[in-house]
Amino acid sequence: MFTLPVYNSEGKEVDTLKLNPAIFDGSQNLDCLHQAVIGYQANQRKGLASTKTRGEVSGGGKKPWKQKGTGRARVGSTRSPLWRHGGVVFGPHPRDFSYEVPQKIKALALKTSLNVKLNENNFIILDEFNLAAPKTKQAVEVFSNLKLFSAKDKKPKKVLFLTHKLGAQLKRALKNISFLTVNLASDCHAYQVMQNQKLLISKAGLALLTQRLKP
Repeated sequence: MFTLPVYNSEGKEVDTLKLNPAIFDGSQNLDCLHQAVIGYQANQRKGLASTKTRGEVSGGGKKPWKQKGTGRARVGSTRSPLWRHGGVVFGPHPRDFSYEVPQKIKALALKTSLNVKLNENNFIILDEFNLAAPKTKQAVEVFSNLKLFSAKDKKPKKVLFLTHKLGAQLKRALKNISFLTVNLASDCHAYQVMQNQKLLISKAGLALLTQRLKP
């Protein structure tokens, strides 16, 4: 059973929390994680790439020269794929890349991604995100207190913050932080967890996430 410290907004340890062993057991199913990540990426594709065949390219209605007697090869149209400004053979056309990934695989992939962060010591629990005012500067100070951000860092580590609810003031304070991704614990997915280096989750958000994944 994993036991993690719980920090406040000042970066001080205020409590400890035992994680649910049914979810946070350190096990990893990388096959399910791969399927969920590839499925998510496929569902994000627009599929708008398009090319024109020789029948769709403008022009080419007139035969360039007569069939015989010129010594040159037979040509029926200037829009042949062999010619400049001609059509494209087997080029891409608009299509739908999306497909459905089973819910059990998505859940197992999310569980795996959380255990990956746990095994890497990149799983941090926050008691509550307290701000005196909805200011970005104050929000960045919280991440600095938790040692997730330093002004000396040329390239800050990407952080995912999961919470049980996102109020208007908190959303306003966090929206302009470049290294931060914010989401509700009820909506997060494996790709989002793996895309970020650090996972910061509120105590209430962890309870919601545990309830969501509990078998």
